[in-house]
Amino acid sequence: MPKKAPSSLQYDLAIAGGGLAGGLIALALTKLRPELHITLVEAENQFGGNHIWSFFESDIEPEHRWLLDPLISRQWDGYDVHFPKYSRRLNNGYFSIESVKLDAELRKRLPPESLLSGQRAESVESSRIQLADGTEITANAVLDVRGGGDMSALETGWQKFCGQMLKLRRPHGLEHPVIMDATVEQIDGYRFIYCLPFSETEIFVEDTYYADMPDLDSATSHGRIADYAAQRGWEIEAVLSEEKGQLPVIYGGDFDAFWQANGTLHARAGARAALIQPITSYSLPMAVRTAMLIAETPEIDQQKLDEMLRNLARKHWKDGKFYRLLCAFLFLGADPAKRYKTLQHTYAKDEPLLARFYSGKSTRMDKLSLLTGKPPIPVSRAIPLLLKYR
Repeated sequence: MPKKAPSSLQYDLAIAGGGLAGGLIALALTKLRPELHITLVEAENQFGGNHIWSFFESDIEPEHRWLLDPLISRQWDGYDVHFPKYSRRLNNGYFSIESVKLDAELRKRLPPESLLSGQRAESVESSRIQLADGTEITANAVLDVRGGGDMSALETGWQKFCGQMLKLRRPHGLEHPVIMDATVEQIDGYRFIYCLPFSETEIFVEDTYYADMPDLDSATSHGRIADYAAQRGWEIEAVLSEEKGQLPVIYGGDFDAFWQANGTLHARAGARAALIQPITSYSLPMAVRTAMLIAETPEIDQQKLDEMLRNLARKHWKDGKFYRLLCAFLFLGADPAKRYKTLQHTYAKDEPLLARFYSGKSTRMDKLSLLTGKPPIPVSRAIPLLLKYR
């Protein structure tokens, strides 16, 4: 049952949005700043929604892993990719978190009065949150982590997906995740299948597209998942759970206009601050960095949070320019049926480069390497994009 809030509440910090970013901030503060009276407000009854989040070992600083370790559902010492020209095993560790574990950890670590689930934030502004039921939450500082917001000022493609946790009658035979199987038919842009083996007979299979439009037909994707399983001799006994999503893949736009379109409160995190990996749209690594930055701040007040998080978002946008160029190559430079060649070109590089690539820490030599070799898109399309992003 949703927790009913009293008509007025006062906190040191109020967090609007109980998804991944908001939840990690709350957990980090509970550990490092237990003296603070905080609240986490979420529109749905369960914190974190219905998701599986994953990350590479190289994405997270070792000193920050304590925040994620209690949430990890499954981990592997490497992963596989399959492209028409080659298959490859990479040794970067891979980890997955199920949203039910985030919800359980929040309810374990925070007092019940700090968790307001089933309560939608109608308006969020400096030092104040107004809930849909009329409850007013006041706080020394307010943080807006309610999702993507208005992205009309940004140029985006879409990563869209449908996933199913399958229970098989016999073992599937996979020891490692398959992050990308791009040997499947290329439909609606760059298409690949993503597989996470949770046990010998349970496997999460996701039908994923890098497409121009966000339209998603779940029934069609479910059929393609069933076909993929059948081709590998996997007999499905049951579908245990399902999820789907449409994530923006940002390759350009006006950051200042995006920021202004999403309200006057500058203390934002997660996708609402565009704190996502430009290529993959993974939000977890930046969510961890943001949570630790906030929790390690000696004094938390609205002015400090506003300035700190606006600066963080602006720096992330500036640092992401090269990755947005690669996204532009994918969405603007390549014919939809040949987009896979961009990732096929990238995954042929050495493992340390790929680890830095995913963690957003590519060196100058990494960038040069990614832009050299036989181009995966026509030169006539590459040159205008290189000039735009120079």
